[in-house]
Order: sequence, then C-alpha cells, then structure tokens
Amino acid sequence: MSSKTKDVKPEPVAYSEAALRNNAVVVEYCRTSMAALSGSTAGILGLTGLNGFAFYVLAVVSLWVMFMIKAGPNWHKYYVSRQSLLTNGFFGALFTYILFWTFIYGMVHVY
Repeated sequence: MSSKTKDVKPEPVAYSEAALRNNAVVVEYCRTSMAALSGSTAGILGLTGLNGFAFYVLAVVSLWVMFMIKAGPNWHKYYVSRQSLLTNGFFGALFTYILFWTFIYGMVHVY
C-alpha cells in the first residue's frame, strides 16, 4: 500500500447558502404550523400537564421523521445535520404550541 492512498482526505462538501436558507425557512414554516395544529389538537383532546408536553414532543419527533422520509437516504443534500433539524426551533415552536393549547382548551373545556 502506498503512502499516497493513506493520505487521501475526503473532499470538502460545498453547500449553497441560498438553498440552505430556503430549506430553513420551509422547515420553520412547517414547525410553526405543526405547533399550532398540535396545540389545537391537544386543547380539543383536553390534555393537561405532562400529557400535553409529551404530545408536543411526539409531534416534533413525528415532523422530524416526516422530514427524514421526504429527504430520503440523501438527507445530507438538503440539511447539514439531522440533529440540528430536530432541535433547532424547538422552544420557539413550544411557545406557539402552548398558546394554541391553552386557548383551545379554554374555549372547549372551560367556557
């Protein structure tokens, strides 16, 4: 084995900044829509306490799985990291979720 094959470094991957920005905008839109829809669903179902937060985590993971299925085995063409796709915007969407959850819960179960 020659030293030339041992020292071969993988070529760096170049990403299009515009494409990454567009993908981030689409993901954020989907995440916000998911938070509003799942918060409304949790409110209608009458979930309270930890059950409501567990429902949010389930919704976030479900959305992440749908993104991974849509991207397929070549997910690295669209996203830099799978983990960042799951965790980025988690708390921002949580506030939207809580807003819709408490509003719909109040409208359906309190009034």
